[in-house]
This record gives sequence, C-alpha cells and structure tokens, in this order.
Amino acid sequence: MITEPTHTLGTINELIDGKSNVDALRTLAELFPDKVVFSTSLGYEDQVITDLILGNDLPIKIFTLDTGRMFSETYSVWKKTNDRYATKIEAYFPKQEMVESLMTGKGPYSMYESVENRKECCFMRKVEPLNRALAGQKIWVTGIRAEQSANRQSMPRLEWDEAHDLFKFHPLMDWTFDEVKQYIKDHNVPYNPLHDRGFVSIGCQPCTRAIQPGEDFRAGRWWWEDNSKKECGLHTHEEVFKP
Repeated sequence: MITEPTHTLGTINELIDGKSNVDALRTLAELFPDKVVFSTSLGYEDQVITDLILGNDLPIKIFTLDTGRMFSETYSVWKKTNDRYATKIEAYFPKQEMVESLMTGKGPYSMYESVENRKECCFMRKVEPLNRALAGQKIWVTGIRAEQSANRQSMPRLEWDEAHDLFKFHPLMDWTFDEVKQYIKDHNVPYNPLHDRGFVSIGCQPCTRAIQPGEDFRAGRWWWEDNSKKECGLHTHEEVFKP
C-alpha cells in the first residue's frame, strides 16, 4: 500500500523559501498533484495570480464564486480572461434554496439592517460555496496582500487553515498596490474597468462602492459598518453565521 507523503508547514516553507512566486506555485503543484486550487474574485491581485498560473502552464485549478450579485464589469473581465488564456474558470454558485429562503423572508437588502444579516448573506453566497470548492484540496492559493486590511498584516505567506483542513498560500502577501498595478500594465493582463473608477476591492454590487482619495483600502466594502467588521468570512478564523 502506497502511503501519501506527510508535509508540514515547516517542510513546505523550506521547499518554497526564497523561490519566486512562479517557482513556489510550481513546487506546491508538484507536491500535491491536482490538489492545488486558486480562488479568484477577478480583481487586480487575482488577475496577477491568474497570469502567473496560466501564463506558465501551472497545473492549478482556478475557480470563482458567483454570488449572483456581481457587477456586469466583473463578468466582462471573466470572459476576457477565459478568451485571453483559452481557459474556463470554474464557477461555484450559492445553493438555490438558501438564497430563495433569504430573499423571501428578509428581502433583497437585508444586509443593510445588521452585521448579522450581512454575514448571513455572505455565508450563503460565498462561504458555503467556497467550502464545497475547497473540499478535499491540499493548497488554497489566494490574492491576499498584507496592506489590504489590519487583520491581514500579520498573515504569513504560507499558513495552515484549520477550518478547511488545508494550507493557504498568499503569493502577493508582501506586494504593494502599486506593484500589482504595474504588473497588470507590464504584462497587459485583463482587469476589471471598475478599478479605473475608484473601486479597489470589488465584491457584490450592493456591498461595494468606489473609495475617495485618502480612504482606507477596504472603505468601499460594507461601508455602512464599523471598520473592524469588514470581512465576509472567507479569510477569517472567527465564527461566522451558520444556518
């Protein structure tokens, strides 16, 4: 009987330490064949990682969470990305019965009424589909950067995600926003045109707005809430809404 090799956070870190993002991603894909996935929101950072993966023919599956409330511009860049790289980004949708129950019971804008309501909506539209997408995987690649929010500044490049029982790899953790934009420009990577209109972090249409000069990076997300609440549950270890 063949036993799967055991890899720890320490041993994996040793293998990718000092390597470029492309080489690190390639190493992870070799360590865990068909068990490395990248979740894209089709924003600036994620388009950089998509280019790193597809531009170098890395065997890493790319998927996105279609919440049903995305901007038309997001769908546009999704199509442009598929066309540019001759790929098919996999889609995960929320469960129909959950969304129908919420919309019938609380209406289309319940998220504005309380943090609990907003997290309920985020859970069914994003967290639950993500859980399905990550089931059985070993490495989850993300576009998180340290400067995006306060609770992301302490995240390491590679970490263990106990909730999903896998490792999370953040290739752009130490990149600045200017470095991300410069990469997009230098490599002519398709990007969401909303970025040119002040939208730096793009999520669902009812919960995203452009930011003003000098505002925090996350100011355009759930702007009616306290700054400490600005996470949807995808990248936090706090207890989120459960049905």
